Amino acid sequence: MTAAAAHPASVSFPALGTTASLLVADPGAMNVARQVLDAELAAVDAACSRFRPDSELSRCNAAAGAPRSVSALFAEALDVALHAAEATGGVVDPTVGTAVRALGYDVTFAALRPQDVGPVRLAGPSAGRRAVEWDRAARRLRLPPGITLDLGATAKALAADRAARRAAEVAGCGVLVNLGGDLSVAGQAPPGGWRVAIADDHAAPDPVGRPTVSVTAGGLATSGTTVRTWRRGGRRLHHIVDPATGDVPAPVWRTVSVAAASCVDANTASTEAVVLGERALDRLRRTGLPARLVRVDGTVERVCGWPEDTAGGAR
Repeated sequence: MTAAAAHPASVSFPALGTTASLLVADPGAMNVARQVLDAELAAVDAACSRFRPDSELSRCNAAAGAPRSVSALFAEALDVALHAAEATGGVVDPTVGTAVRALGYDVTFAALRPQDVGPVRLAGPSAGRRAVEWDRAARRLRLPPGITLDLGATAKALAADRAARRAAEVAGCGVLVNLGGDLSVAGQAPPGGWRVAIADDHAAPDPVGRPTVSVTAGGLATSGTTVRTWRRGGRRLHHIVDPATGDVPAPVWRTVSVAAASCVDANTASTEAVVLGERALDRLRRTGLPARLVRVDGTVERVCGWPEDTAGGAR
């Protein structure tokens, strides 16, 4: 997704293994808003990155079998991930870490080798949220041996929500934060709202001609299976894993975009939809979340009031 408004200030830069974009309705507030975003990104990376051996997540995974006390931010990120697992009946679950590594995503995406390097050895079904021993009041976590957490998607969405809310408070104006397709807005939106172009690749350079929607509050997330891909054992794999199998889900949706009250809720629903495949349409209708789903053949499905595609808009 890329975003546009009448006369915002904007900046984009690499962060969290993806692209971070910040838009502010008042150009004079860019510096203070950027400081908030930078601080939030640094904090969530130190807490939740599975690619940093010194992150809290890595230390908790390495200490499986022993209890560990965690920071307030890590506790919030874990709560969000466990709530997502509960809300989706385990379809979006943080205990997929072992499965994701088995599929070959054990280093940052930029460091993945695209060529085949041998057969895929699936880790099997994930243990599930109930296997995680979590004392929220004491902020104490114990992972049984063999369980590896991956807070990936929900932590990024949480970072977008936190950064947008705090940046809007400090800047005193409307703010949009987009972290690799996880988008959150806060404060007073520009007239007509933030114009957001929907695309398979959030880093696509030119949004003109792509379908756009107007966002005035809450979050918008797009999950897809066409950009972060690699090959193992003759198979094309991607970063979304079905916890029930430890494998990538059957290819039904190329891209799923969902609007919700927060980026966390939108991301949870879009990820769930990719895993559910055809069942996602009924699931989204039951939740009442507007969504746009693109099949692998390019056919578009819309539910719960997602508008017909209209092109236009600059970034």
